[in-house]
Amino acid sequence: MHCIVGERTQDDREAEQMPGGRLTHEDRGQIAIWLAEGLGYAEIARRLGRPTSTISREVARNAGAGGYAADGAQRAAGRRARRRRPIQAVEQPSDDGFVERFATLLAGTGLPRMPARVFACLITADSESLTSADLVRRLQVSPASVSKAIAYLEAMDLVRREQDPRGRRERYIIDDDVWLRAWRTDTGAHAEVADATRQGIEIFGADTLAGARLSRMGGFFSQLSEQMNGGGLAEALARDVHTVLAALVYAGRPLTVDALAKALDWPRGRAADALDAVERRPDIADPLALRRGETGAYTITTRQDRLSPAQREALLKFQEPT
Repeated sequence: MHCIVGERTQDDREAEQMPGGRLTHEDRGQIAIWLAEGLGYAEIARRLGRPTSTISREVARNAGAGGYAADGAQRAAGRRARRRRPIQAVEQPSDDGFVERFATLLAGTGLPRMPARVFACLITADSESLTSADLVRRLQVSPASVSKAIAYLEAMDLVRREQDPRGRRERYIIDDDVWLRAWRTDTGAHAEVADATRQGIEIFGADTLAGARLSRMGGFFSQLSEQMNGGGLAEALARDVHTVLAALVYAGRPLTVDALAKALDWPRGRAADALDAVERRPDIADPLALRRGETGAYTITTRQDRLSPAQREALLKFQEPT
């Protein structure tokens, strides 16, 4: 796969699209003969297998006082070619299959196939940015496919676009801090999932199968979010959390924040921070669960999801007198 850089002319683009490439000296000789025979541009174009516009422009450029002359037209074409900026073919990395293999690996992480291909192409490009036309040419896909893929990658903060100062085209860029931004996006999403599971537990009930599943899921995503944010509770707060949990277990009855603070001889804010930490991170109390009643008092129970309904039922039998 090659990427062509440099300024493209209309002749270049048409020549690539039509059979046979650019007009040759022989083509121009035929044009001169057929013009002399009175053939129209459309018929000459049909015989040469070229667009009619190519023939009309060729004649308009090179028809002097004596009419169209093949030799003069050929020399003029050579002069135009020498005036153009040289077109340089820049090789993609020697292993052209790497982009596709890399895109396949990215797709394995959950990224859709086309966004994965576009991202792989951008990240391996020997350029600060690429245009939609660059991506279409490199990947051999439609502009619509590139546009949808870019929109998907933008939503994930993996790619941004900026206006090309030299024209009306947009250029697509992967910033140096893209991984940090993607990391933060994932972290925020994990925290939202953990919050949603806690809401679900309140709706379905902690002692239901749905509540148990949500509890396990919430604990996992909450822990993942904390780890991705640089991890866990501060040591002092962790000690306070354990102390509050132990106090509630020892008391064996509901206690308010004020009652806990007074019993522990702490400022009220210290007890409130410890309780808030457990509410935000239920997994740190595992296998216990913190519950807040309608009056605002807290109690400690066992996590229902640690035992199946059958296990709980069997354990209750052991409590019955034999």
